[in-house]
This record gives sequence, C-alpha cells and structure tokens, in this order.
Amino acid sequence: MRIVFFGTPAFAIPSLNALLKSGEEVVAVVTQPDKRKGRGHLYTPPPVKEFILDKEIKILQPSNIKDVTFLDELSQLKPDIIIVAAYGKILPEDILELPPYGCINIHASLLPKYRGAAPIQWAIINGEKKTGITIILMDEGLDTGNILLQEEAEISDDDNAETLGQKLSELGASLLVETIKKIKDGSIRPVPQEGATILAPPLKKEDGRIDWSKSARDIFNFVRGMYPWPCAYCYLEKERIKITRVKVIEGTGKAGRIKDVDNDIIVGTGEGLISINELQPEGKRPMTAKAFLHGRRLKEGNSFNGQ
Repeated sequence: MRIVFFGTPAFAIPSLNALLKSGEEVVAVVTQPDKRKGRGHLYTPPPVKEFILDKEIKILQPSNIKDVTFLDELSQLKPDIIIVAAYGKILPEDILELPPYGCINIHASLLPKYRGAAPIQWAIINGEKKTGITIILMDEGLDTGNILLQEEAEISDDDNAETLGQKLSELGASLLVETIKKIKDGSIRPVPQEGATILAPPLKKEDGRIDWSKSARDIFNFVRGMYPWPCAYCYLEKERIKITRVKVIEGTGKAGRIKDVDNDIIVGTGEGLISINELQPEGKRPMTAKAFLHGRRLKEGNSFNGQ
C-alpha cells in the first residue's frame, strides 16, 4: 500500500516509525516548513523531518497545501492512503478525495471529546482520568470523521502534557498498524462518533496565566496540562515566573498569597493550598523552590498576583 504521511511534531514520529518497521511503502512525508528558532533565529526543521532525513523518502514542506503545484506533486505520488498525525493544518477537499482508501487521522483523544489542536492539554486541565487514541476516516470537519479504531489510556496525577503525549504517541503507533491491517483485509467498519462534543482549541502563550482564585486541584491540573508549553505562569513583584511542578496540600490561605516559604513555596488558592516544587524565573533555567528561595527575600504575605 502506497502511503503519504503528514506529520510535524515529535508526537507523529512513533507512528511514522511503526509504518516503516511494518514494511509499508511510505512514498513521501509531508511536514511543516522549517522555522526560525532560538536566539540565533536559525531555520530549524520540524521533528518529523529530522527523523526522516537519513532515510530515502521524499520530503515535502509546502507553505500552502492548497497550492496547485503541491497538489499536482501529491497526485503524481499516487497514494493509496494518506495518514495524518498532528500535521498542523486541516486538509482541503482536493487532498481528502485523492487516495482511494481515503485519509485517516491519529487523534489524541476519545472522540468526540476534545476535538481540536490541543486535546492532550485540555484533557489534563479539565481533570479527566482517562483519554486515548481515536483513528478516524477524515472528512472536511474538525475531527468529525467516522471512527475506525479507538483505545483508552489512563491519565495519572504524575502525567503532564509532555509525558501523556509520549504515551499516546506510542499507543497511536500501535493502533495505526492495526488499522492498516484491518483496512487491507476489509475487516474494519467506520462508525459515526457518538456522545457529547468537547472542543480543544489551540493554546496561546497568554493562556498560561494562573488564576489563583480557582481550587488547588484545578491549579494542579492546569500546571500539568500547560507543561511544557505554553507553561503556567504568574507574577511576583512584576517578574514573570513559570510554574512547572506543584502539588496539592490541605489548608487554607488567601488566593495568590504566599503562606509559607520553607523548602517549597506554599500559596493560597480559592480552595486549599498549592505547594510549588519547581519553577522557572524569567531568563533562567527551571529550579527547585529551595534554590529559588536562596538569596531572595521572599516571605510570608508576598503575593503571586502582582504584575
């Protein structure tokens, strides 16, 4: 089966690797263009491109997937099926109708819950105890296609968006291989999505600001869901501080106000207390709360609400 694979971030790599290991004929990989990153603003390839560079597979990086030249090149590849894993753009009708077996998408949620660009983050932020992978036959809607296969995965309190993303990427890879096998032998039957729809819109940098009036549990989930990007943050005497690891502890305190500064930083919330274990001051590396407190005149009564 001739496959064209669309994917951009690290989440897509296990699925692409699984296809290659299973012996499928991946005739091309489509990924986002290189972007300027870092202090030097050097062009940096996306993770999927870096992974595939040493393999003899055609790489396409269109700036516009509706461009006629790209569509012609894609058509000439004569794909039997197109597989999409976190590519980053919605495919137009011309592409969806191109392969005889259609286009399938590996989505990191139990659809129809968490349709959109950030399903992993929003599942954690909303306090879900389980999520999963859904492989759908794509249509023109946003993650609205019929379900081919679906499998659940647990979300533990130790998970953040990074670790859960890694687990789901591996699950997606194994489920993709199973899907391809079932498509080949004709044993798979697409079924419509059922149940309540929840959206998972893209996150912006400013979405990471902590609302200390929320409960400690909600803030705990928020910090985990926002890590590693855009990362939860707050302000301390006008300094922007990223909060990277916290835990919930019993007690009461005024929302945003520091209640204790021993080894960790204890902060009041709308309900309960948050113990900040790890944080990242502006322009510095992540550090423990104890390291942060060293040399700082932080004391009980200071507030994380100031800007």
